[in-house]
Amino acid sequence: MEKWFVAAQKADFQKWAADFSISPVLARILRNRDLTENTEIEKFLYGKLEDCYAPGLMKDMEKAAGITLQAILEKKAIRVIGDYDVDGICSAYILTKGLKTLGANVSTAIPHRIHDGYGLNDHLIELAKADGVELIITCDNGIAAAPQIALANANGIGVIVTDHHEVPFVEEEGVRREILPAALAVVDPKQESCGYPFKSICGGVVAYKLVQALFEKADALQDEKLRPAEVLEELLEFAALATVCDVMELKDENRIIVKEGLKRLKNTRNQGLRALMEVNSIEPGKLSAYHLGFVLGPCLNATGRLDTAKRALELLQSESKVDAMSAARELKDLNDSRKNMTLQGVKEAEAYIAAHHLEQDPVMLVYLPHVHESLAGIIAGRIREKYNHPVFVLTKSEEGVKGSGRSIESYHMYEAMTRVKHFFTKYGGHKLAAGLSMEEKDIEALRRAMNADSGLTAEDFIPRVHIDVPMPLSYADEDLAAELDLLEPFGVGNPKPLFAQKNLTFRAGFKMGVNKNFARFRVSTPEGMDAQVVFFGDLERFGAFLDEKYGSGSAQALYAGRGDFSISVVYQLSLNTYRGRTEVQFVMQHYC
Repeated sequence: MEKWFVAAQKADFQKWAADFSISPVLARILRNRDLTENTEIEKFLYGKLEDCYAPGLMKDMEKAAGITLQAILEKKAIRVIGDYDVDGICSAYILTKGLKTLGANVSTAIPHRIHDGYGLNDHLIELAKADGVELIITCDNGIAAAPQIALANANGIGVIVTDHHEVPFVEEEGVRREILPAALAVVDPKQESCGYPFKSICGGVVAYKLVQALFEKADALQDEKLRPAEVLEELLEFAALATVCDVMELKDENRIIVKEGLKRLKNTRNQGLRALMEVNSIEPGKLSAYHLGFVLGPCLNATGRLDTAKRALELLQSESKVDAMSAARELKDLNDSRKNMTLQGVKEAEAYIAAHHLEQDPVMLVYLPHVHESLAGIIAGRIREKYNHPVFVLTKSEEGVKGSGRSIESYHMYEAMTRVKHFFTKYGGHKLAAGLSMEEKDIEALRRAMNADSGLTAEDFIPRVHIDVPMPLSYADEDLAAELDLLEPFGVGNPKPLFAQKNLTFRAGFKMGVNKNFARFRVSTPEGMDAQVVFFGDLERFGAFLDEKYGSGSAQALYAGRGDFSISVVYQLSLNTYRGRTEVQFVMQHYC
């Protein structure tokens, strides 16, 4: 069961509407995004790259740029070490391209998910030593790699950390003390002593900022061969892609980076990205944040899950269309395979939950030893969506057990894991997502420990639906629907607005699509307006809801055109163009 809430944030909406030439409805939505000051609203609606924060505001950024530039001038062998997800791949691409532009002697390494595990590890340090590397720059990892960085130091290899993950800590007598690696420079906005104004950036953006800082310093050398503006234009595309795929909040400068990055992505000159769009039948001009997060991103991720993420990096670095198309097709095939494996894994997880009565646990630990370890995070996300509980999915690996977790808003997963860190051989992550390694024998003890100290109540498991504006369908016209484009791109922290109207009368239903898996309903409003409502959700569940509320056979009656059912609806508003005709479209999201 869901709980519906109408946002009740207050402001002078008429004044905002007049000041910014927007409707009072849009003004209300902006207030619901926690905006209060005119400068914030101006930045949200019309922010430009110039409104993003200077790289030098990040702790150790100037130091990192200085050390790196000196290494470039001295022709030292530099190795960029990224990670196997989209953020790690994009971060590695950004740093490598930026360093090559400056003439660096640079190579790139991406850890293998199964053989290496997450981020920096002893094996990668040993390879770097064997290859004569003198400076390692991490991206999207490193903040939790103190032992590995100590090993690098012992072998005469300097390390610069660029990361965005939570900083490991210990609590001593109620005081939290950060554990920072002994690197030459540690660039991570999550550090307590870092004064960067917006800490919710991804690894790709941290890498992008370092390249910016390098170009600023290099520019001081007056090297006429440099074309930093042109390179930064391309690298912005990857910062945007990483931001969306790492599920960062689309607020503040993240919103600007994604908005401006999307503009450039629509005309990208990167052969790999163009090929990936082509094999997925995406028209570049219609590219949106949705395509980044749910089409392109999963294809890049699939290589790191089922093969090696080096293939994704090679795609992005392709210089010919032939090579790019070949790699893109391979990535798409891998992603299609990953989808099928994920569906099977979700079924196994649901069966495990039922068999072990995990619905009673505030924090669900699901052990699926035979599921491919790379799918644990995706499966955890699907289970979290269904049950609205924090979920860890554990799988058997070459060395013990590995797992990924996905959380709910009221449960800080990384901090909860830190309280029981003695169970893990390795762990790391954020508030809403985390990864771990542990021994199989400790699974049950971990389950008991996490549930004994979860701090969660029954209220936390009830899904909440936050309605922006209660609004009759009759109020929504093409002008308002078009105006909502000002709010794009949509994503975490800036969801597509939700509207609601009570007591719509559902008259008839028409199942649509090749598989008849979505529907269009003819409805009447209390004001006497007739309208069409589209629903892309679970039709079987909606039918069961009708039969339970209005009696057996109600769903059948609705699709036969004999409906007379009063239903309150939460909906989204958009414009739909079909065969040259544009009209307002109401998309039902929730009902009761």
